[in-house]
Amino acid sequence: MVDFHGWSMPINYGSQITEHNEVRESCGIFDVSHMTILDFHGEDSELFIRKLIANDVKKLKQNFEGLYSAMLNDNGGVIDDLIAYRLESGYRLVVNCATRGEDLKWISTKVKDYEVEMIERDDLSMVAIQGPKSSEVLSKCPAPIVRALESKKKQQGVFGNNMFATKTGYTGEIGFEVILPHDQAINLWKNAVEAGAAPIGLGARDTLRLEAGMNLYGFEMNESISPYECNMSWTVDLKDEKRSFFGKESLLKQASEEQHQELVGLILEDRTILRQGQKLQFESSADLEGIVTSGTYSPTLKKPIALARIPKTTEQICFAEVRGKKVFAKIGTPRFIKEGQFIFKEKT
Repeated sequence: MVDFHGWSMPINYGSQITEHNEVRESCGIFDVSHMTILDFHGEDSELFIRKLIANDVKKLKQNFEGLYSAMLNDNGGVIDDLIAYRLESGYRLVVNCATRGEDLKWISTKVKDYEVEMIERDDLSMVAIQGPKSSEVLSKCPAPIVRALESKKKQQGVFGNNMFATKTGYTGEIGFEVILPHDQAINLWKNAVEAGAAPIGLGARDTLRLEAGMNLYGFEMNESISPYECNMSWTVDLKDEKRSFFGKESLLKQASEEQHQELVGLILEDRTILRQGQKLQFESSADLEGIVTSGTYSPTLKKPIALARIPKTTEQICFAEVRGKKVFAKIGTPRFIKEGQFIFKEKT
């Protein structure tokens, strides 16, 4: 067990590699109750959320549907990444526990000008069930409202009996997440494990998300990094020119200048693992320099992988100096695995 931003959480339940493979090949269950859940109600709730985040919740056509987005500061930097859900009366944001204090401070300052009530739902737990066999676990779940997810598409959800269930996740696999009262979460956990879901700790959660090319706050993004520099440009919605959101003007300026860096994926044949903060260089461009944001050994690919921020370039290979040795890596898309399939594309 380790302290994770004030939460006592398991690194693993026995073997990190075994747990990683369980999610890729079968089904795993995660206790993610450390996530901060914020509900917004009031006549201005939609107006405020459209101002607060870079993506547009107007896209959400059904209740309990969600979308991924970023909450930005005035300079266009990422205060946090989150999922926004449409409720029957208002919206729900699920944000990171690591940034809870700054998130609440920022939102509380901005919400004062709106007819909106923000409620932190510390009465709720959150459980994620992920993997190719998660549908089998779902079919055996005794809660009818959770089983109603079977007819839903990705990012859609259902609500009933105090359970909010959605087809979302942080692993690159199919699966679902359930937000529910603490006592009900214990029962859901027991039922899912009996149905074949293996408990998964923090260690495998990180290798899974990195294989899937999913960002981790404080690594791929922070308040000095914009969505354009952490592979989140797709979460910035500029279609409604009349919609203003915090950080929009800075993003428009950055996009027009096209001088920002980009997040890429790296694959190494050498067994050396690159770590956050290691500098990257290029043989034919000595004036260029990048930096590793996250690195690990990929249990699925059985070789080291990394995410890195580099200047926009046509270079296909980069290297890092590790203990006096040049370690080379192929540059490509910042995603490696999706639903068990290798999707990494080398830069050409």
